[in-house]
Amino acid sequence: MSGITIKTKEDQIVLQEGGKRLGTLLQILSGMVTPGVSAKELDTFAYTWITKQGDTPAFLHYTPEGVTHPYPNTLCVSINEEIVHGIPYVEKVFKEGDIVSLDCGICHKGLFVDHAVTICVGKVAQKLYDLMHITESAMYAGINQARAGNTTGDIGYAIYQVVGPSYGTVRVLAGHGVGYAVHEPPYVPNYGKKGKGITLVPGMVLAIEPMVTLGTDDVIFLDDEYTVITADDSSSAHFEHTVLITDGDPIILTQIT
Repeated sequence: MSGITIKTKEDQIVLQEGGKRLGTLLQILSGMVTPGVSAKELDTFAYTWITKQGDTPAFLHYTPEGVTHPYPNTLCVSINEEIVHGIPYVEKVFKEGDIVSLDCGICHKGLFVDHAVTICVGKVAQKLYDLMHITESAMYAGINQARAGNTTGDIGYAIYQVVGPSYGTVRVLAGHGVGYAVHEPPYVPNYGKKGKGITLVPGMVLAIEPMVTLGTDDVIFLDDEYTVITADDSSSAHFEHTVLITDGDPIILTQIT
């Protein structure tokens, strides 16, 4: 389990505090997603809200491996065919019928949590409601397998069984460990085989995050080095929770209800 960290009881308390804060923020932001609002407005709100709490935006100025410049914003805002890491430009304005994925992380007392949701803008096509429902259901199926003694393969298998062959399960992007850094081992793919991968133990913290499309699972990375879109321009949904592995049921740190 090279590189995998086990969080102490003290860490877990801090992560629960941070998770509740992040869950609250995304609930507020979700309510702001209406026609005519820009992605930049949400980003500005998120930065102000996080910093007023005394926390730090996890994504702002973060430079992932293989990228030449740091991420410029607090929030990732991805619309329709954008799968993840959409930059919240002021020109990016929500319109009726869009679906919008919001992804955010915070650093609370030195520890990181990560959370994402997909929201309708007004009334959307039934196939988009279905896509969002399938993606969120797949996330919870994966979370249900996030138990000590199970494996990352068990999580991926459960996710893929819910998504099925009628949708595209994005394979080049995946969930991950989180806590002491924005991204930690292990890699948590959204497909897999039962019993394969890394065995889960109490104290591990995972970000479980299926990304599902109406079409292909092939992706394109745009020139901004962050935004990832579907190769066929089909719409995509993304849901994510930060989850603590325990001796019993998993604890969803970013869930507030």
